[in-house]
Amino acid sequence: MTEASLLTLDLDALASNHAVLKAAAGGGEIAPAVKADGYGLGAALVAGFLWDDGARAFYVARLSEGLALRRALGDRKATIYLLDGVTPGSAPAIEAARLTPVLNSLPQIEAWNSHARGRVLDAALHIDTGMNRLGLRPEEAVVLTGAMDRLKFLNIGLVISHLACAGEPGHPLNARQLARFTEAAALFPNARRSLANSGGIFLGGDYHFDQCRPGISLYGGGPRDVPDARIKAVATLEAPILQARVVPRGESIGYGAAFTAEDTTRVAILAAGYADGVPRAAHPRGAVWFDGARRPILGRVSMDLIAVDITDCDAARPGAMMQIIGPDLPVDDAAAAAGTTAYELLTRIAPRARRTVTGG
Repeated sequence: MTEASLLTLDLDALASNHAVLKAAAGGGEIAPAVKADGYGLGAALVAGFLWDDGARAFYVARLSEGLALRRALGDRKATIYLLDGVTPGSAPAIEAARLTPVLNSLPQIEAWNSHARGRVLDAALHIDTGMNRLGLRPEEAVVLTGAMDRLKFLNIGLVISHLACAGEPGHPLNARQLARFTEAAALFPNARRSLANSGGIFLGGDYHFDQCRPGISLYGGGPRDVPDARIKAVATLEAPILQARVVPRGESIGYGAAFTAEDTTRVAILAAGYADGVPRAAHPRGAVWFDGARRPILGRVSMDLIAVDITDCDAARPGAMMQIIGPDLPVDDAAAAAGTTAYELLTRIAPRARRTVTGG
């Protein structure tokens, strides 16, 4: 009997999702986002597997992620794009690790160009088309093309932008961003172009360009923030029952007495909580999957424990494993019940959860 939560990574499901995304992208390059430690599932494992499955470029956010991924990939000649770009003092480490910075501002461009010192260094250029986070504004890109000496020692091999509302196909900002990106990217005719994330891939061919950068749908989340039959569950998080007990009518469960039994209720106490990555806000809409049905979470999730309704469920005994997310309880559904997204739910899974791998 295990005494800890268990996270199982299904590499066959990961390969299936990779294939679905490649097909939807119409033959364009798929460059997986493996930032945040592969969305919480292990960047080294995920990237190594996807490399064997044909991926040749990957995206990370932080410099530390890029350095770790380069070490993990060893002598594989992968392109690793660094979304944070060139932060102060980072240029030597970026070059040493053969990372490709995504330049987000004129000062970053100047820093990387200055670091080159007469050599030619690779870079990508990020143009903000409506997200208003990182990236050059389109008018700054126009100014840049009038002062190309700023790029004298840089090989801008890729121009990217990022969609703000790709999960909402009818949102008008998608078309506006597409138009802005098409116009801005044309200023750099020798560079490849990349716009689509997971949701963007399913917006259609106009959004695909040369490279797509899926994240969440590789790992089991739907491109519209709801379960999608084409996308398989990669992560299964389970926890064992520690104790089964009967709570009399009128008594409460857990901190804050947030749940009071309206009738005599049989309850399972699971060995998982928010220290394992289960959102504290999962009550009152959250559930787990066990013995062919969803079983409601009762009361607040605590640091180490969850209470689950097992009334009329004879199979629920100490040691039995209950599914918190997985094939029977999609990560999008579990996230929505806790008022969050699949992105957050996956990246919150804590190291305390034992990990195992199947498939592949």
